Amino acid sequence: MANTKAIASVAALLFLLVSFSVFFSSDLRSPFSSFSLPSSASLRPRCSDIGGGARPPPLRVFMYDLPRRFNLGMLGRGAHREVPAAEGVGGFPPWPKTSGLKKQHSVEYWMMVSLMPGGSGEGAEAVRVLDGEEADVFFVPFFSSLSFNTHGHNMTDPDTEIDRQLQIDLLDILRKSKYWERSAGRDHVIPMHHPNAFRFLRDQVNASILVVADFGRYPRNLAFLGKDVVGPYVHVVDSYLEDDPPDPFETRPTLLFFRGRTVRKDEGIVRSKLAKILKEYDDVLYEDSFATGEGIKASSQGMRSSKFCLHPAGDTPSSCRLFDAIVSHCVPVIVSDRIELPFEDEIDYSEFSLFFSAEEALRPGYMVGQLRQIQKERWILMWRRLKNISHHYEFQYPTREEDAVNMIWRQIRHKLPAANLAVHRNRRLKIPDWWSKKR
Repeated sequence: MANTKAIASVAALLFLLVSFSVFFSSDLRSPFSSFSLPSSASLRPRCSDIGGGARPPPLRVFMYDLPRRFNLGMLGRGAHREVPAAEGVGGFPPWPKTSGLKKQHSVEYWMMVSLMPGGSGEGAEAVRVLDGEEADVFFVPFFSSLSFNTHGHNMTDPDTEIDRQLQIDLLDILRKSKYWERSAGRDHVIPMHHPNAFRFLRDQVNASILVVADFGRYPRNLAFLGKDVVGPYVHVVDSYLEDDPPDPFETRPTLLFFRGRTVRKDEGIVRSKLAKILKEYDDVLYEDSFATGEGIKASSQGMRSSKFCLHPAGDTPSSCRLFDAIVSHCVPVIVSDRIELPFEDEIDYSEFSLFFSAEEALRPGYMVGQLRQIQKERWILMWRRLKNISHHYEFQYPTREEDAVNMIWRQIRHKLPAANLAVHRNRRLKIPDWWSKKR
């Protein structure tokens, strides 16, 4: 009898073991037997998803009502006769198509019109409020870049006095504003995209949030990454909207392309040195040219037929060429040791760009050798990524979700906590800020 019970117990134990084995090896495993992790690209959040949680409400922006001589009045009467970007909306002129290189620094215009009637499209990151007491931030619509480009042909031209007087008059308006006074301008946004914009009195607004192209001509006590926003250039070539060939790698026969001024100052001296190194390669096109209408068309064609587009530093660390390459889906090759890039807290440029130091780029054969080693599969991944992110560099009216203007407004939102901290601390401090003193 005892033997019978023992045998029964062993049989029951074996049955349970077999059942568990079947359960874990078959029932649980089979649904996942063909499971594979998605690629890192498919896991990567969209820009609007970064940070998680519900999307915050639009930034409430109070825009100063400045006389037209500070902004739209500089566009000139001819602008009304151009093919419009915003015809008949809000009573303001469109950006003129014949503006040439002035367009690349027109960030100030697109930020202003995004706050005009009809300027905010779906997914707007900022809305205009007419009561400053309701505002999160204050926008100063002074076209400082256009003023520099319009008033005088060079820095010694007597007409630059007009630019200087505009800056004086603007400061007078701001200093009479209760909103400027209560924050010392820290919660004010002032576009200074051209490296020489607001050049006479920029030190008088150094507490404000500046929208710049880079920090090449700013001392560190005036502009820096923690306070200010790096905005993209407005691209001057047309966006490549029909870039869907069966084999994009083979349809771009040129390995590396550059077209532009080869004689530059400061870091830009690397351009003339690169010209000597790169002239010996048959599949590298490195041309000296001026930015005329025909030159821009030639640059567009060259970028669309090239795998890689070279972006060496110019007079400053950045240039419009990088953003022309992005909207042409030509993988940027960046040679600029001090460049800062737009939206870099949300966009990883290493996914679609290559970076070389000036020393590496000037090492004979090194840069071209590295480009030749890029496999077709990797290049296509970078090309696809360019196509996926290029809408972040489009300036348009009305704005669209996550386009350039909306991305800039979102960057401004990121800077506000530090600005508000400074404002609130200064309201209660009874002595000069001890924290900034050397200890």
